[in-house]
Parts: sequence; C-alpha cells; structure tokens
Amino acid sequence: MTLDREALQTSWNQTRGHLDAARVHLTDLPNVDLSATIEFLEHNELGLAFDCLIDLGDDLDDLPLTFWQHLDQAAREMRLYSDALHTPHLTAADLCRRHLAAASEQE
Repeated sequence: MTLDREALQTSWNQTRGHLDAARVHLTDLPNVDLSATIEFLEHNELGLAFDCLIDLGDDLDDLPLTFWQHLDQAAREMRLYSDALHTPHLTAADLCRRHLAAASEQE
C-alpha cells in the first residue's frame, strides 16, 4: 500500500509541476485572473486547476507551444484523455489536444 501512495504522490507532484509551468505563461498577461486556478492548486484540486487553465488559454491567442505541452502532459498524467473517450461532449482535455495541435503547426 505504501508503494501505491508513493506512486500517487509522485503523479500528483508531476501533474502539479506541469500545471504550474503552464500557469507561469499567464502570470504577466493583462486581464487574466488566476485566482481560481491558484486556489485549486493550493487545495490539490488538480483537475479543476487544469480546467481553469484550459478555459483561460482557450480565450487567448498566441500562447506558446510550451503552455499547451505542459497542459498535455498534465492531462496525460491525470489520464484525462482516456476519460474523454467515454464523454459525449467536448472536454477540457479535448480543447487541450486541439490547441496543442494548432500551436505545433505554428511552430
């Protein structure tokens, strides 16, 4: 059981690292309110923080590819893509994939 708990903590830490790295790209942008994202991160609500970052990024143009790559890695760590396959509506993970593809084409 200890190994599972350690693996889970490692996964959370990696996910949080990717979310924090993505968030940094938004910190100096005008009119971007990161308070909800920061609150979710402080309470270890990583899925909600991911959703907030996707929503914020979806409203902005010209975010760097690395922003979307960090969110992609967070989604993979949280296994959101496999969950998205069973969801009939557009999810934050779907938006992440779309923006990642578009940003990759621009680079």
